[in-house]
Amino acid sequence: MTCVTAEPEALISAAGDSQIPRLAGPVSEGERSGATRGSGPRFRLGRRIPDAVAQEGFVVQPFTQQCQVIHSEGDHAVIGVSPGNSYFSRQRIRDLALWGLANFDRVDFVYTDVQVAESFEALGDSPIEARRKAVKNIRGVRAKITATVNELDPTGNRLCARPMSEFQSNKAYRQLHADMIARLDADEEFRVVCQDLVRRFLSTKVAPQQEPTAAQERVCMDYICAEAPLFLDTPAILGVPSSLNCYHQSLPLAEMLYARGSGLRASRNQGHAIVTPGRSAAE
Repeated sequence: MTCVTAEPEALISAAGDSQIPRLAGPVSEGERSGATRGSGPRFRLGRRIPDAVAQEGFVVQPFTQQCQVIHSEGDHAVIGVSPGNSYFSRQRIRDLALWGLANFDRVDFVYTDVQVAESFEALGDSPIEARRKAVKNIRGVRAKITATVNELDPTGNRLCARPMSEFQSNKAYRQLHADMIARLDADEEFRVVCQDLVRRFLSTKVAPQQEPTAAQERVCMDYICAEAPLFLDTPAILGVPSSLNCYHQSLPLAEMLYARGSGLRASRNQGHAIVTPGRSAAE
């Protein structure tokens, strides 16, 4: 819902922190694609980007008009949570849960617990220190989400906490993940977009004159492929009619997954929205 070090959310959007979406007036394709501009391929999105809407203290920006439809249907939402990210305070997670329960039949918090220790180690920590940091960060985010679920929906009928590792036993997830791995060799468009994302992220983590190591690039690529199935087809993975993947930054690969034309694309009933605190909540 993201990679290396105590700021795993940084791989969610190579553009860095997102700005609060506007509440009025359409956003042009050029403005939106400019937010994630890099050296990789450019993609043609819809001509009109839906307006952002204010709901329960948050501003919700559907990525495309079809994403807006999925948001309006309100079947299911995935809210991605990154360990080690100060954005996800206990209060922020609770507020997101209240927003989700007010607008969707079911809500799943999905938090990263894969490739975390590997990420710390790739950037220079010893194996012991990398594991210590990973355990601390994962334990902290799990505790905050679990406390929220127990408070707001103790039965777990509508609100649930899921670690990424849980999906490794899910048949649909495994099939989608295997396709991601195969596409790194067979799909040039997908490979170039992933390489561009990895390159831009690592450029902020290594010294200016230092080239990223193969291990660093591999960890980032593994991370992308681990999360990508939830961006492609959460309905197939969790058995819901439609699903909106929500995060406070644009998802990695979003321009490609929601572009017009052929290639790797999100399923018709998979959507994405950028959900950020309203101005009063952010201040």
